[in-house]
Amino acid sequence: MRYITKFFWLFVGVLFIFSGMIKINDPVGTAIKLEEYFEVFAHDISPLFLSLVPAALFLSIFLSAAEIVLGVALLIRWKLKEVLWLLLAMIVFFTFLTFYSAYFNKVTDCGCFGDAIKLTPWESFTKDIVLLVMIIWLLIFCRHLQPLVQAKVGAIVTALTALISVGIGWYAYEHLPYVDFRAYKIGNNIPTLMKPSAPLRYKYVMVKDGQEQEFEEYPMEEGYTFKEMVAVNPEDGPKITDFNVWNDEGDFTQEILAGNKLLVIVHSVDKANRSNIDKINKLVQAAEQQGIAAVVITSSGRQEFEAFRHEVGLAAPYYFGDGTVLKTMMRSNPGTMLLQNGTVKGMWHHNDTPEVSELVGLL
Repeated sequence: MRYITKFFWLFVGVLFIFSGMIKINDPVGTAIKLEEYFEVFAHDISPLFLSLVPAALFLSIFLSAAEIVLGVALLIRWKLKEVLWLLLAMIVFFTFLTFYSAYFNKVTDCGCFGDAIKLTPWESFTKDIVLLVMIIWLLIFCRHLQPLVQAKVGAIVTALTALISVGIGWYAYEHLPYVDFRAYKIGNNIPTLMKPSAPLRYKYVMVKDGQEQEFEEYPMEEGYTFKEMVAVNPEDGPKITDFNVWNDEGDFTQEILAGNKLLVIVHSVDKANRSNIDKINKLVQAAEQQGIAAVVITSSGRQEFEAFRHEVGLAAPYYFGDGTVLKTMMRSNPGTMLLQNGTVKGMWHHNDTPEVSELVGLL
């Protein structure tokens, strides 16, 4: 019992810290995932969930920091029973989210480990069930876990962990993620990631006499009813499937991915931060003089963006893109990204808008 309890104690503590660190590394991405859950629940359960959408960023940092703090408190065994009850409440909440998502097929990626580790809804639910069992076990057998530090030391360590965690999250929000796990990270070539890395292979799921059978080739025998076709090697499929840029004249995706381009990404003008627009305007003008074509991509409508660009003096041709894709590409609104023949050479939060010399150096 003692060894099992200690293993569960170590496993749960480390996993909560790891999960919290991954999410607080990218608080904007975590907030986007929370908004997705709130919108689903607002549609299926109650419109009241929409009132939580404005608080998504706060909840993103708070919940991520809470995971880290509780994980650290568990590892040093400070106020063990209270910490275990809080962990139990948190995992029950997460288990409900993942079960609802999996059973009703609502949110295809739970975001449990951000963009670092993708889990299907059922995999996420299974993970939460395992953690739920472990935490209940720890509550029952916590007598095998004696405190590792004095109460005052534990309080100080826990408080410092909370301050540092919140600070890490807020800094990442004011700049960009410390470690980028997205497909659009610096060094990646977007055109390459839009293609499969190997030919996709499929299996056919057929039904005969009420029984499901799988085939590598479509069966020619009579009596089989087609159910679905499933990719055998989905990991070889395109990592980017929805990057598309257009305007009223047509599709301009390939033009954007050719040559040297400075992309100014504005998710939506109603939420765009205007504090550093002057720096971006200067960068756009200087980039044009260096032969770097500057273009704006936004998900806002034409009338909205026209009003915005005249308000802030953003003098660059603009195109449209999907809002979700733009949020995936850039965690800042607005933000800038430098492309060289589709390869991401650099990206900057509007708080860190670079000088043109940095762009030239990267090219």
